[in-house]
Amino acid sequence: MAIALLVSLSLLFSAAQVYRVNRLAADVQDVADATALAAQAQVAEFMVAVRVTDGVVLSMTLLGITAYGLGVVALCVPPVAEIGGQLVSAGQKVLDARDAFAQRAAALLDELQKALPFLAAASAASVARANEDGGGEGYHGVALLLPSQGEAITVGASDAETDLKQAVEAQQDELAEAAARAEEAARAANDAKERGFRRDCGDAPAYCMYERADHLASLGAAENPRYASVDTWSFSVALERARAYYAKRLLGERPENATVEEKARSALRRNFYRYAVGALREACAQPPDENGAVSFPLLPRNADQMRGTTLYTDPAYPVDTEGEAPTMHAWEGCPGLGLTDYYGSAQTLDQGVFSECPECHFTVAALGSVAAASTSIENGFEYHYAAVAQAADDYRRAMEDAQPLSALAKTKAQGLLDKMVAALQDAGSMRIQARPPGADGCIALVVSSGSATGDLFESAFVSTPSTLGTRAAIGAATLVADETEEASVVGDVLDGFGADGSAAVGAGRIVLDCWAGMLRVYGSGQDGLASAVETALGSLPLAGSAGLGTWAADALRAGLSAVGLQPAETAPLKPVLVNSAAVARADGSAWSVRYLSLRDQALAASLTSADVFASLADRIQRDAYDRLAALEIEIAVIELPVVGLSLPLTLTLPPAVVQGAQGLVERAVDAVRSASGWLGREPAWE
Repeated sequence: MAIALLVSLSLLFSAAQVYRVNRLAADVQDVADATALAAQAQVAEFMVAVRVTDGVVLSMTLLGITAYGLGVVALCVPPVAEIGGQLVSAGQKVLDARDAFAQRAAALLDELQKALPFLAAASAASVARANEDGGGEGYHGVALLLPSQGEAITVGASDAETDLKQAVEAQQDELAEAAARAEEAARAANDAKERGFRRDCGDAPAYCMYERADHLASLGAAENPRYASVDTWSFSVALERARAYYAKRLLGERPENATVEEKARSALRRNFYRYAVGALREACAQPPDENGAVSFPLLPRNADQMRGTTLYTDPAYPVDTEGEAPTMHAWEGCPGLGLTDYYGSAQTLDQGVFSECPECHFTVAALGSVAAASTSIENGFEYHYAAVAQAADDYRRAMEDAQPLSALAKTKAQGLLDKMVAALQDAGSMRIQARPPGADGCIALVVSSGSATGDLFESAFVSTPSTLGTRAAIGAATLVADETEEASVVGDVLDGFGADGSAAVGAGRIVLDCWAGMLRVYGSGQDGLASAVETALGSLPLAGSAGLGTWAADALRAGLSAVGLQPAETAPLKPVLVNSAAVARADGSAWSVRYLSLRDQALAASLTSADVFASLADRIQRDAYDRLAALEIEIAVIELPVVGLSLPLTLTLPPAVVQGAQGLVERAVDAVRSASGWLGREPAWE
């Protein structure tokens, strides 16, 4: 019974000792983990600065290139060609400002990343020290970033961007001139169409073809439509109206009285209407050309014009030969007509020797003057028909002039827009990318002060020293994207840049509004680019007679759709705990290989390796001493020269990193190095 009791007590006190040892070991491990997270947090903050800088550079690159594209669009619209030149100039200035910003930012970030090992070590030492419990139990912590040296941060160059600059600067004047000439010809065409519309039906209820057709021939609405706008009207409408009008007049033609003279005039009117119906039927059968132009047949108003028509050559008039000379008559019912010998034409009458009929008095002049009166006064249908026919001819000639000019302008503009797309696709060459110290993670080491005695207890069953020995732990951390964050830290910072400059106007306002959208492109990619450009296009009056502005805007949209810009990673990075072996393997340096070897040996022997601690302390002392003297560092100044906007981009360091950090790190390194002298030689806790 006594033996059983002693065994039970031994087991009880042994379990209590195991609990005590594990608890104290867990305490130092917790501090090591916190130290690793604090060190890696410095790398996370640095990457925020890198991504913000990269976002600014990318937005200025896209803004400058897009300003060139918007300038090309504006140059296609003569009323705003001056703004187009300003946008081209703005694009050049923005890209120059981008170059200056990117070079300075890259240089300073490159210097700043050299200080990351010290910043991480200082943060680690500060956190370890802050975990002192007030009872004499303190900690010293150091951290090593892996890799310990970052890759150089530089800015590239874009050949496509250079090509764009040179091409736009060389061709912008030629493009503006071609667009202006095309616009002038198109405006003349539009003026001609407007005249034709008004004389056809736009002037109603005043005299016009529509009103005259209704009054003189009582045409119905289906054959005599009225259009309210020139935009929905075409010359084909007037042509069809004239055909219907003359067909109706031909069917309804009657002499106004019973005199021979009136009957002769009625017969000549029928011939005129018959000619008009045939000529208009042929004209209506021909489809409009690609510009909507149609040909109006000539309706003669005098003998000279009549000689150029089939009215002059058609053998439609009876001829008798009963007198000394043949006589030609106006119609077959002429009382002076004898036996019809043959039918002749006005041309035959004009060229031969004929006697004039004493009844109908038919002459070439009489035939040519059928429409003379109605063509000469505004209450005649032919008066307005002649005006519409002239407008149609003016429209056709103006469009023939505008077509090659418009094609030339489109060719030049498309070539420049293609270069703009190529420059956008090459925008990645002007990015700020970084692989800083700590990109793979960090390894932290914490040692205790070795003075913990607060929970010691006397027991004959377990041997207990008066004070506990030095305890040590290793922690490791790396960076992962914080997908749980609803907002992007990078995006929030970038959004704040576009808020100033509200007083900008003209090209400056367009550029500033576009930049506000470009800042969002970093996180939204292609959609953000299209949205920003659409906003800018909405600020440009694109309407023009030649339609080049609308065409150029559509060409710009089509080009942008082919860029395929992908959004960047904007989720904030956060440090997370990982196994130190994972960090060392990711780094792969000689030190990491040695660390892994020592770690494996220590784990196999269940002993603490002093070599790991000494090696870590030496490496930190060698790599960490690029110190900083200021709490706030100005990375670069963002300048938009077009609107006079200047925004400093700064990085603020926590006071603990700067104030007294050097001494804190040195003491921590010394403590770890000194601990390596007796770690592993002390007896294990019993």
